Amino acid sequence: MATQAVKVKNGESQGNAITGAAAGVGEKVTSKFAEMKEFLHDTRVEMKQVTWPSREDVVATTWVVVVTVAFFGVFLWLVDLGVQRAVQAIFKKFGV
Repeated sequence: MATQAVKVKNGESQGNAITGAAAGVGEKVTSKFAEMKEFLHDTRVEMKQVTWPSREDVVATTWVVVVTVAFFGVFLWLVDLGVQRAVQAIFKKFGV
């Protein structure tokens, strides 16, 4: 049987077992809040170290993406149209 000092050190009590369980839950919730607070602090510190692009860089890059997507969209549409016509011609030739 453990002494009272050992029980206190281990978080055990002679009282109600529900009180001990509630204390364990409270410690768990408190530790989660501490972890979340540390995470948010670390995130804030890292975000201050980021080199952000200028507005002009963002606009220029956006236009490059828009033009590239439009070009490849039209290109693939034309390729699809060509393949469709070729397949239709082959089917027509063989009477399918």
